[in-house]
Amino acid sequence: MSEITEKKGEVPKPILVWDLPTRLFHWCLALLIGLSWLTGEMGEMEWHMRSGIAILTLVLFRLLWGLLGSTTARFSSFVASPMTAITYGRGLLTGKTDRYLGHNPLGGWMVVALLSIVLVQASTGLFANDDIFTEGPLYHLVTKSTSDWLTWFHKTLFNFLLAAAALHIAAAFFYLLVKKEDLILPMIHGRKQAGEGEDKPHLVLRHPLLGLLTLAAAGAAVWAVLTFV
Repeated sequence: MSEITEKKGEVPKPILVWDLPTRLFHWCLALLIGLSWLTGEMGEMEWHMRSGIAILTLVLFRLLWGLLGSTTARFSSFVASPMTAITYGRGLLTGKTDRYLGHNPLGGWMVVALLSIVLVQASTGLFANDDIFTEGPLYHLVTKSTSDWLTWFHKTLFNFLLAAAALHIAAAFFYLLVKKEDLILPMIHGRKQAGEGEDKPHLVLRHPLLGLLTLAAAGAAVWAVLTFV
């Protein structure tokens, strides 16, 4: 929950909620997913694989950042119990929901779902083939029939990824147009407006350098797997 204690009549100042690494991850992942779709449709499989490896690196970074990052980026701060998420969802139907500076309970589970789908999507691509020229970097670890099945699954799962992304976007516009709460711009500049009379939360914001080091560690891990496995 958010907070700010202001004098009566004063407009609460926006609070820096989303750190730079989290914001960059969000938009870079969106761009890379779009690039993966485009290169796949165009048959540019070399660039498609490069994009997939970059996505895998980003997802690994986000998993690590969910443990090491700023307060609002940590899984412990936004992955609520299923019952809490259900209760929040019911509140949306009645218009009575608490306001969160970070992810709300449903939004937190959406993050988990998207990360899970993207992780599986990128991972299966490592074993895929196109029956012509291109084979994933870990194709040699499985049989041809297994690779063919993983290739089918990789293509099919992308439809679920598109559906989840569409739901994510629709939710953002629902909050903007119906609940009058902008979730889009804060993911660009990082700041959100706390409600009047709410207390200022204790948010720990990690330095972007830690984010860079975490990304480097994720990249090194992916490179090691692709090189030595």
